[in-house]
Amino acid sequence: MKKRIFNVLAIVAVSAITTSATIFFTSSFKAHDTASICDQPFIENPTTDAHFAASVVSSDYPDLTYAAENAVKAVVNIEATLTVANRSMPRDPFFEFFGYPQGYGEREARAGGSGVIISEDGYIVTNNHVIENATKLRVKLYDGRAFDAKIIGSDPSTDVALIKIEASELPTLPFGSSDDLRLGEWVLAIGYPMDLQSTITAGIVSAKARSLGALNSQRSIESFIQTDAAVNPGNSGGALVNTRGELVGINTIIKTLTGSYVGYSFAVPETIVRKVVVDLKESGVVQRAVLGISFRAIDQQFIDELGETTGISEIGGIYVASVVENGAASEAGIRKGDIITALDGVATNDAATFVEQIGKRRPGDKINIELRRGDKEMTVTATLQNKAGETTLLAKESIDALKELGAKFRNAPTSLCRELDIKGGIQVTAIERGGLMERCRVHEGYVITHINDREVTSTNDLDRITEKITSIDGIYPNGRTSSYTIIQ
Repeated sequence: MKKRIFNVLAIVAVSAITTSATIFFTSSFKAHDTASICDQPFIENPTTDAHFAASVVSSDYPDLTYAAENAVKAVVNIEATLTVANRSMPRDPFFEFFGYPQGYGEREARAGGSGVIISEDGYIVTNNHVIENATKLRVKLYDGRAFDAKIIGSDPSTDVALIKIEASELPTLPFGSSDDLRLGEWVLAIGYPMDLQSTITAGIVSAKARSLGALNSQRSIESFIQTDAAVNPGNSGGALVNTRGELVGINTIIKTLTGSYVGYSFAVPETIVRKVVVDLKESGVVQRAVLGISFRAIDQQFIDELGETTGISEIGGIYVASVVENGAASEAGIRKGDIITALDGVATNDAATFVEQIGKRRPGDKINIELRRGDKEMTVTATLQNKAGETTLLAKESIDALKELGAKFRNAPTSLCRELDIKGGIQVTAIERGGLMERCRVHEGYVITHINDREVTSTNDLDRITEKITSIDGIYPNGRTSSYTIIQ
């Protein structure tokens, strides 16, 4: 089985230039065949030549020069300075026993990507992975000027981030409509790949609503635009532009076996980018809308695994596996076993489309949901909620509990809960740098049962926590209980 590799498009500090070998294929001809071809005089065909000339200048071929020459001015290079572990540092028994001083065994590194200016006063949209963990950001404009930038906010779930430089009267790129993109439509990818300034490549829209499972987030929202425009490391955060010179996506990921472009590139659609940017600019926090269901797309795998149990034999739609009590779906009358066929008139035949349609909306928005219940078809209206189960927007002070904790979790296995005599909990499967779990020196396997004295029985309970985390209670698989008080 071939190994699939998804590369996040960032340039490391040291760039490498790879020279590709060109292979020439030579065909052998018989001597008299070659002579007959070369000796034959060239005969013009006025009819054919005129038709060919007309087809070349036909309006059926898009002129990409306007879009390219205007859009390129609004695409910038972003250099991020990072602090990384210096693996070449020798181990010191003294520090291992007494603790390492801050900064010991660390060094600075630089990574690069691209960004798009969306306002004259210096707001720039890029990828979260371009600026993540950066201690300093430097933005270089198309005209050669350079500015330090500050992070306004970021969203790992969509891999979108917003930064700002202090400048005025900057060239901007207007938003287009990714919903209106058609398969086969020409698009341009603009960015700074391989340390090359302002590179423009062209391709077509190969697919929409692609989900790859590539974003490193437990709440990832993936509904990528797939193109065959050449995109390489360093293009991250750059613009995907239509023939009218409008921003329709942010280039984010390539699917590759080599580390470089091999024909597949993916961009976050404008619908999601625009929504995240507006949220970050207006309130400093992403206003994530929640319908309150767990679901599966009804594809062939679903039919093979659950078709007999559910009585479903046709592909298409979203199967409602469970409904959150008092959630938006529950309040609208949606039940377990319903099949959602459309959201506001947009057919939902795959999970990516469904996630995108919810992901581009805010808490408090109303959405018309077409569904099928047995042989009956109906339409209901749901008022979407925020992660805390309310229809209001979250305050800027609201925290993302998952990000604050800085770890990956799973629901504690039923067998472990019985063994530890607990109702439920979330078990730490990985510790991330800089989060509360690392600062509290929590180890993998720890099961959190309470946060801020509030019971936590599943990962869904993390979404309900919006205030600062001040206390954590839990237990290790060996039965040792541990509690932590966080001093802000």
